[in-house]
Amino acid sequence: MEGQHPGAPPRRPFSAEHEQFREQVRRFIAREIAPHHRQWEREGIVPREVWRAAGAQGLLCTMIAPQYGGAGGDFGHAAVVIEELARALASGVGFPLHSDIVAPYIQAFATEARKADWLPRMARGELIGAIAMTEPGMGSDLKAVRTSARREGAHWVINGAKTYISNGQNAGLIIVVCRTDPAGGRRGLSLIAVEDGTPGFSRGRRLEKIGLHAQDTSELFFQDVRVPLDHLLGEENRGFYHLMHQLPQERLVIAVRAGIVMETMLEKTIAYARQREIFGQRLLDFQTHRFTLAEAKAEIAMYRAFLDDSIARHMRGELTPEQAAAAKLLGTEMQCRWLDAFLQIHGGFGYMADSEIGRAWADARVGRIYGGSSEVMREIIARSL
Repeated sequence: MEGQHPGAPPRRPFSAEHEQFREQVRRFIAREIAPHHRQWEREGIVPREVWRAAGAQGLLCTMIAPQYGGAGGDFGHAAVVIEELARALASGVGFPLHSDIVAPYIQAFATEARKADWLPRMARGELIGAIAMTEPGMGSDLKAVRTSARREGAHWVINGAKTYISNGQNAGLIIVVCRTDPAGGRRGLSLIAVEDGTPGFSRGRRLEKIGLHAQDTSELFFQDVRVPLDHLLGEENRGFYHLMHQLPQERLVIAVRAGIVMETMLEKTIAYARQREIFGQRLLDFQTHRFTLAEAKAEIAMYRAFLDDSIARHMRGELTPEQAAAAKLLGTEMQCRWLDAFLQIHGGFGYMADSEIGRAWADARVGRIYGGSSEVMREIIARSL
């Protein structure tokens, strides 16, 4: 269950090529991210130069076709980046959102001209992507979207506001979920891309969160924002269905991170319990802590098997929305439960902002909310009963 070591056989479903890529990703993170992440947490943002450096190393848009500047890889390559960022507890680096959530919408639904314009710049880290769904007071209910887009000549005119938008301060390209049919409910939504610098588009404050402090999260405002008609992604009024097509991968991205963070913090907690002494004994010598860690190891190993199966299914095009929802539900709920137990073992030190377990614990809580809340995941799974 521990992290791959040099020379170890590839972990299913990863190939030797994936593991070779993993070493490249690890070197980049060790050099460009890990030494600086704590400072980025204080600043509330990851510098754009890091994105460009990642693009130069081929770490962005790994699944995008080479003709659009991507690496032409599969989800295994994307999972490697997600896993290694999670293993380094680099929670503020929004590469997975950019590469594995936003870029696939562009590749799947944009016109050829827009793909040729946007995707190469995204792969180079010059154009950072975000997706704007949530609105003030809306939560997970897409039927409640109020941000509107109307046709006016050769343009869409967008008005509205979005909130809790990850990559919101850095983003140069935002996919906006808009209402294009006022009476259409879910059938009246469209996805329209807005570039930074478009008149009428503005950013609000950078939002302060209880975790994910290095991830820039923002309010976005659209006041008579005019974009060309070919900024529409896919079909008009089919935005909900386009979202449903891509959401299983988004949920698997979240599940992968949860699984690796659990593994990483289990290893670190075992190491802490081996060396920390209290009442003349190591923490690991107390049966209550040994049993807690033993149960965690067994349960997390079981989740790893399910997670690997989900990754393998997705790479074969067989991942169902129900299994993706199950992976996210189980992973994020388990992550919160086990990180809380690990923090308890660390005691007062674990509650300090400088402790890894404390930061991981705070970062984990949003996993049960974003990408669809745990309640929404249960509803999706329940539909298959």
